[in-house]
Amino acid sequence: MDTRYLDSFLQVAELGSTAAAARKLNLTPTAVAQRIKALENEIGQSILVRAGRRMQLTPAGQALQEPARELLARAGELRAIAALDTVAGDLRIGCITTALSYLVPGVLARLINNYQFLHPHLEPAVSTVLYQKVVSGQIDVAMLVKPQFELAKEFTWELISDEPFVVLAPKALANEHPHDLLASQPFIRYHRSSWGGVMADRYLMQHGIVPHERFEIDALDAIAAMVKGKLGVSLVPRWRPLHARLDELAQIPLPAPGLFRPIGLLWKRNSAKGRLIDVLRQELRAQMQRQ
Repeated sequence: MDTRYLDSFLQVAELGSTAAAARKLNLTPTAVAQRIKALENEIGQSILVRAGRRMQLTPAGQALQEPARELLARAGELRAIAALDTVAGDLRIGCITTALSYLVPGVLARLINNYQFLHPHLEPAVSTVLYQKVVSGQIDVAMLVKPQFELAKEFTWELISDEPFVVLAPKALANEHPHDLLASQPFIRYHRSSWGGVMADRYLMQHGIVPHERFEIDALDAIAAMVKGKLGVSLVPRWRPLHARLDELAQIPLPAPGLFRPIGLLWKRNSAKGRLIDVLRQELRAQMQRQ
């Protein structure tokens, strides 16, 4: 059974579209459809059917999904073991969107340019989703906010940056006390579905601040745009935006000791991709030293 066909099947199952899977795999939709058909012929069962605009798993497809994931993970580990002395193979990197600037374009460009046989794949998602994907083996390493609970011993955590939280406000409010702003101004909340948002919410409760909530948003660039539009203030980490201009806003530090969002790498301690993860760590450290 060709693992490439299983990969195509899993991508269609996850994305719900042959066209979307084709874009992710850098193939044509026809090629993806042919792979699915070949897989169905080999199994002797239909595994995907169209339901409106989406592709949906049949009972046989549902039964195949998890074993296919496990088989692909094992195949990737075998390739990594066979190349222990060479920087070669696929490295599946998860990253929260607000930390993409740590990787893009510098680190990824150097990985691609300096290691001919290393193939990095980038998957943006929120920290909670990335953590689950590291646990299940769907990705090899993730750059995320440190989990807000004790990690099992099978995982390794390495801090990359401690981002201080600030009150983001229009420039005209730059001289106000941050707690006064959080209590009096319309509040744009950093969404509590993210671990960073949970940290901000905990800080407000610990300091007895009850904000006048206007919006709850999970995209920091969008929060910056709203603050710039004078829709309110926000409590957010001082992240590295790819597009937003933070210098156009007031970034008011919190009173000591403050609050920090720890950004770092998480991976399985005995990962077969350990050599590739070490290369990523090395490139990240080099970039942080240059900045």
